[in-house]
Amino acid sequence: MTDASLLVIQPLDTRHDRAGFRCGVAALDIYLERQARQDVKRRISRVFVAASATQPNTVLAYYTLSSLAIELDSLPQHLACKLPRHPVPAALLGRLAVSQAAQGQGIGSMLLADAVKRTLSVSNEIAIYALVVDAIDEGARGFYERFGFALLSGERRRLFLPLRSV
Repeated sequence: MTDASLLVIQPLDTRHDRAGFRCGVAALDIYLERQARQDVKRRISRVFVAASATQPNTVLAYYTLSSLAIELDSLPQHLACKLPRHPVPAALLGRLAVSQAAQGQGIGSMLLADAVKRTLSVSNEIAIYALVVDAIDEGARGFYERFGFALLSGERRRLFLPLRSV
C-alpha cells in the first residue's frame, strides 16, 4: 500500500526506473520504458511521474501532457457556437497509467488532479480552452467521465473538459 501523503509528482528524469514499471497494459509500459525520454527531449510531450518519497526512483504512475488543437466541429454545438471559427487550443493528457502494485489506491485520481492543476496554471499564461484525454479503453473512459469529461463529437475514446468548468 502506498501512503498518498508521501507521494511526489515530478517531471520524469534519468534516475526514475522506467524499465521496472508495469501497469498491465503493454503499450503504456513500453511507452514509458522506450519512448518517454525521447518525447521529452524532442519537446513532443512532458512526462510526469508519481513516486513515493521513500522510494523516489520507483515509478508508481505517470501521465503525459502536450498541446493540441480541437476542431470546432468536434465540440458540442452549444459550446462551439460561442467560440471563434477556428481550431481551439487545448492540452492533451495522452497517457495516464498506474503500476499494478499501486492500482486501486486513488493515485490515478491524484494524477488527473495534478494534470488539471498544471494545465490551469499554464492557461494563465497561454490560451488553453480545454483538457483533452485519450481513454485507452471503456474502463478508462468511465474513469474520465466520472470527473466531468465528455466525448468529443464523433469520437469513442477522446474526451474533453472545458477548463472554465473546473
